[in-house]
Amino acid sequence: MPGGIGIFGGTFDPVHVGHLRAAEDVREALDLAEIRFVPAATPPHKEARTITAPAARLHMLELATAGVPAFRVWPIELARRGPSYSIDTIRALRDEVGPGPHLAFVLGRDAFAEFDTWKEHVAIFSLCDVVVMTRPPHREVLSLGDIPVAARGAFCYDPVSGSFHHESGHRVIPLSVVPLDISATDIRSRLASGRSIRFLVPAAVEAYLESSGLYRSTRAS
Repeated sequence: MPGGIGIFGGTFDPVHVGHLRAAEDVREALDLAEIRFVPAATPPHKEARTITAPAARLHMLELATAGVPAFRVWPIELARRGPSYSIDTIRALRDEVGPGPHLAFVLGRDAFAEFDTWKEHVAIFSLCDVVVMTRPPHREVLSLGDIPVAARGAFCYDPVSGSFHHESGHRVIPLSVVPLDISATDIRSRLASGRSIRFLVPAAVEAYLESSGLYRSTRAS
């Protein structure tokens, strides 16, 4: 449905070209008008490590998306106290845009495997589409067993599209994205050991990291 909005959350520590290319794949496949990048303040499901200050991660996102009209940085979770729960962000966007626009919440296959541990995950399916990005070695399809048990009865499979239709009218959509094997963990490690990150992040982000010395003072975890 044209004119919709995608919600792409993460720590973006740092943002890299894998994030940007995946967002573009989602935007194009779903014919979305906008992708909102939502940097998390305190992600409840991330590994126990120190996350870079919000201001730096936000600045890198702004540098990375500058000049891309369909990409917007939305710091709503940085302004919210406590853990960054996706259900709160989705509800805030629905309140902002009203009932009309199509919303799509975007996450990776690994994150979707833990979706049953997310706050009010059953409610998320009734508020928006859920786009599950896949890339090798993950399968490009989902089975009913991949849907969280508490919500499974509300879905039916559509063999034509390969998606699952929720009783609310929303869908769970598996989407294969360009398989770029790039991770923020590897980028932090490269910087900590003095290695190049050229072509792994946008040039503006690379220049910022070079001038700021971010990630170079301590070994990445």
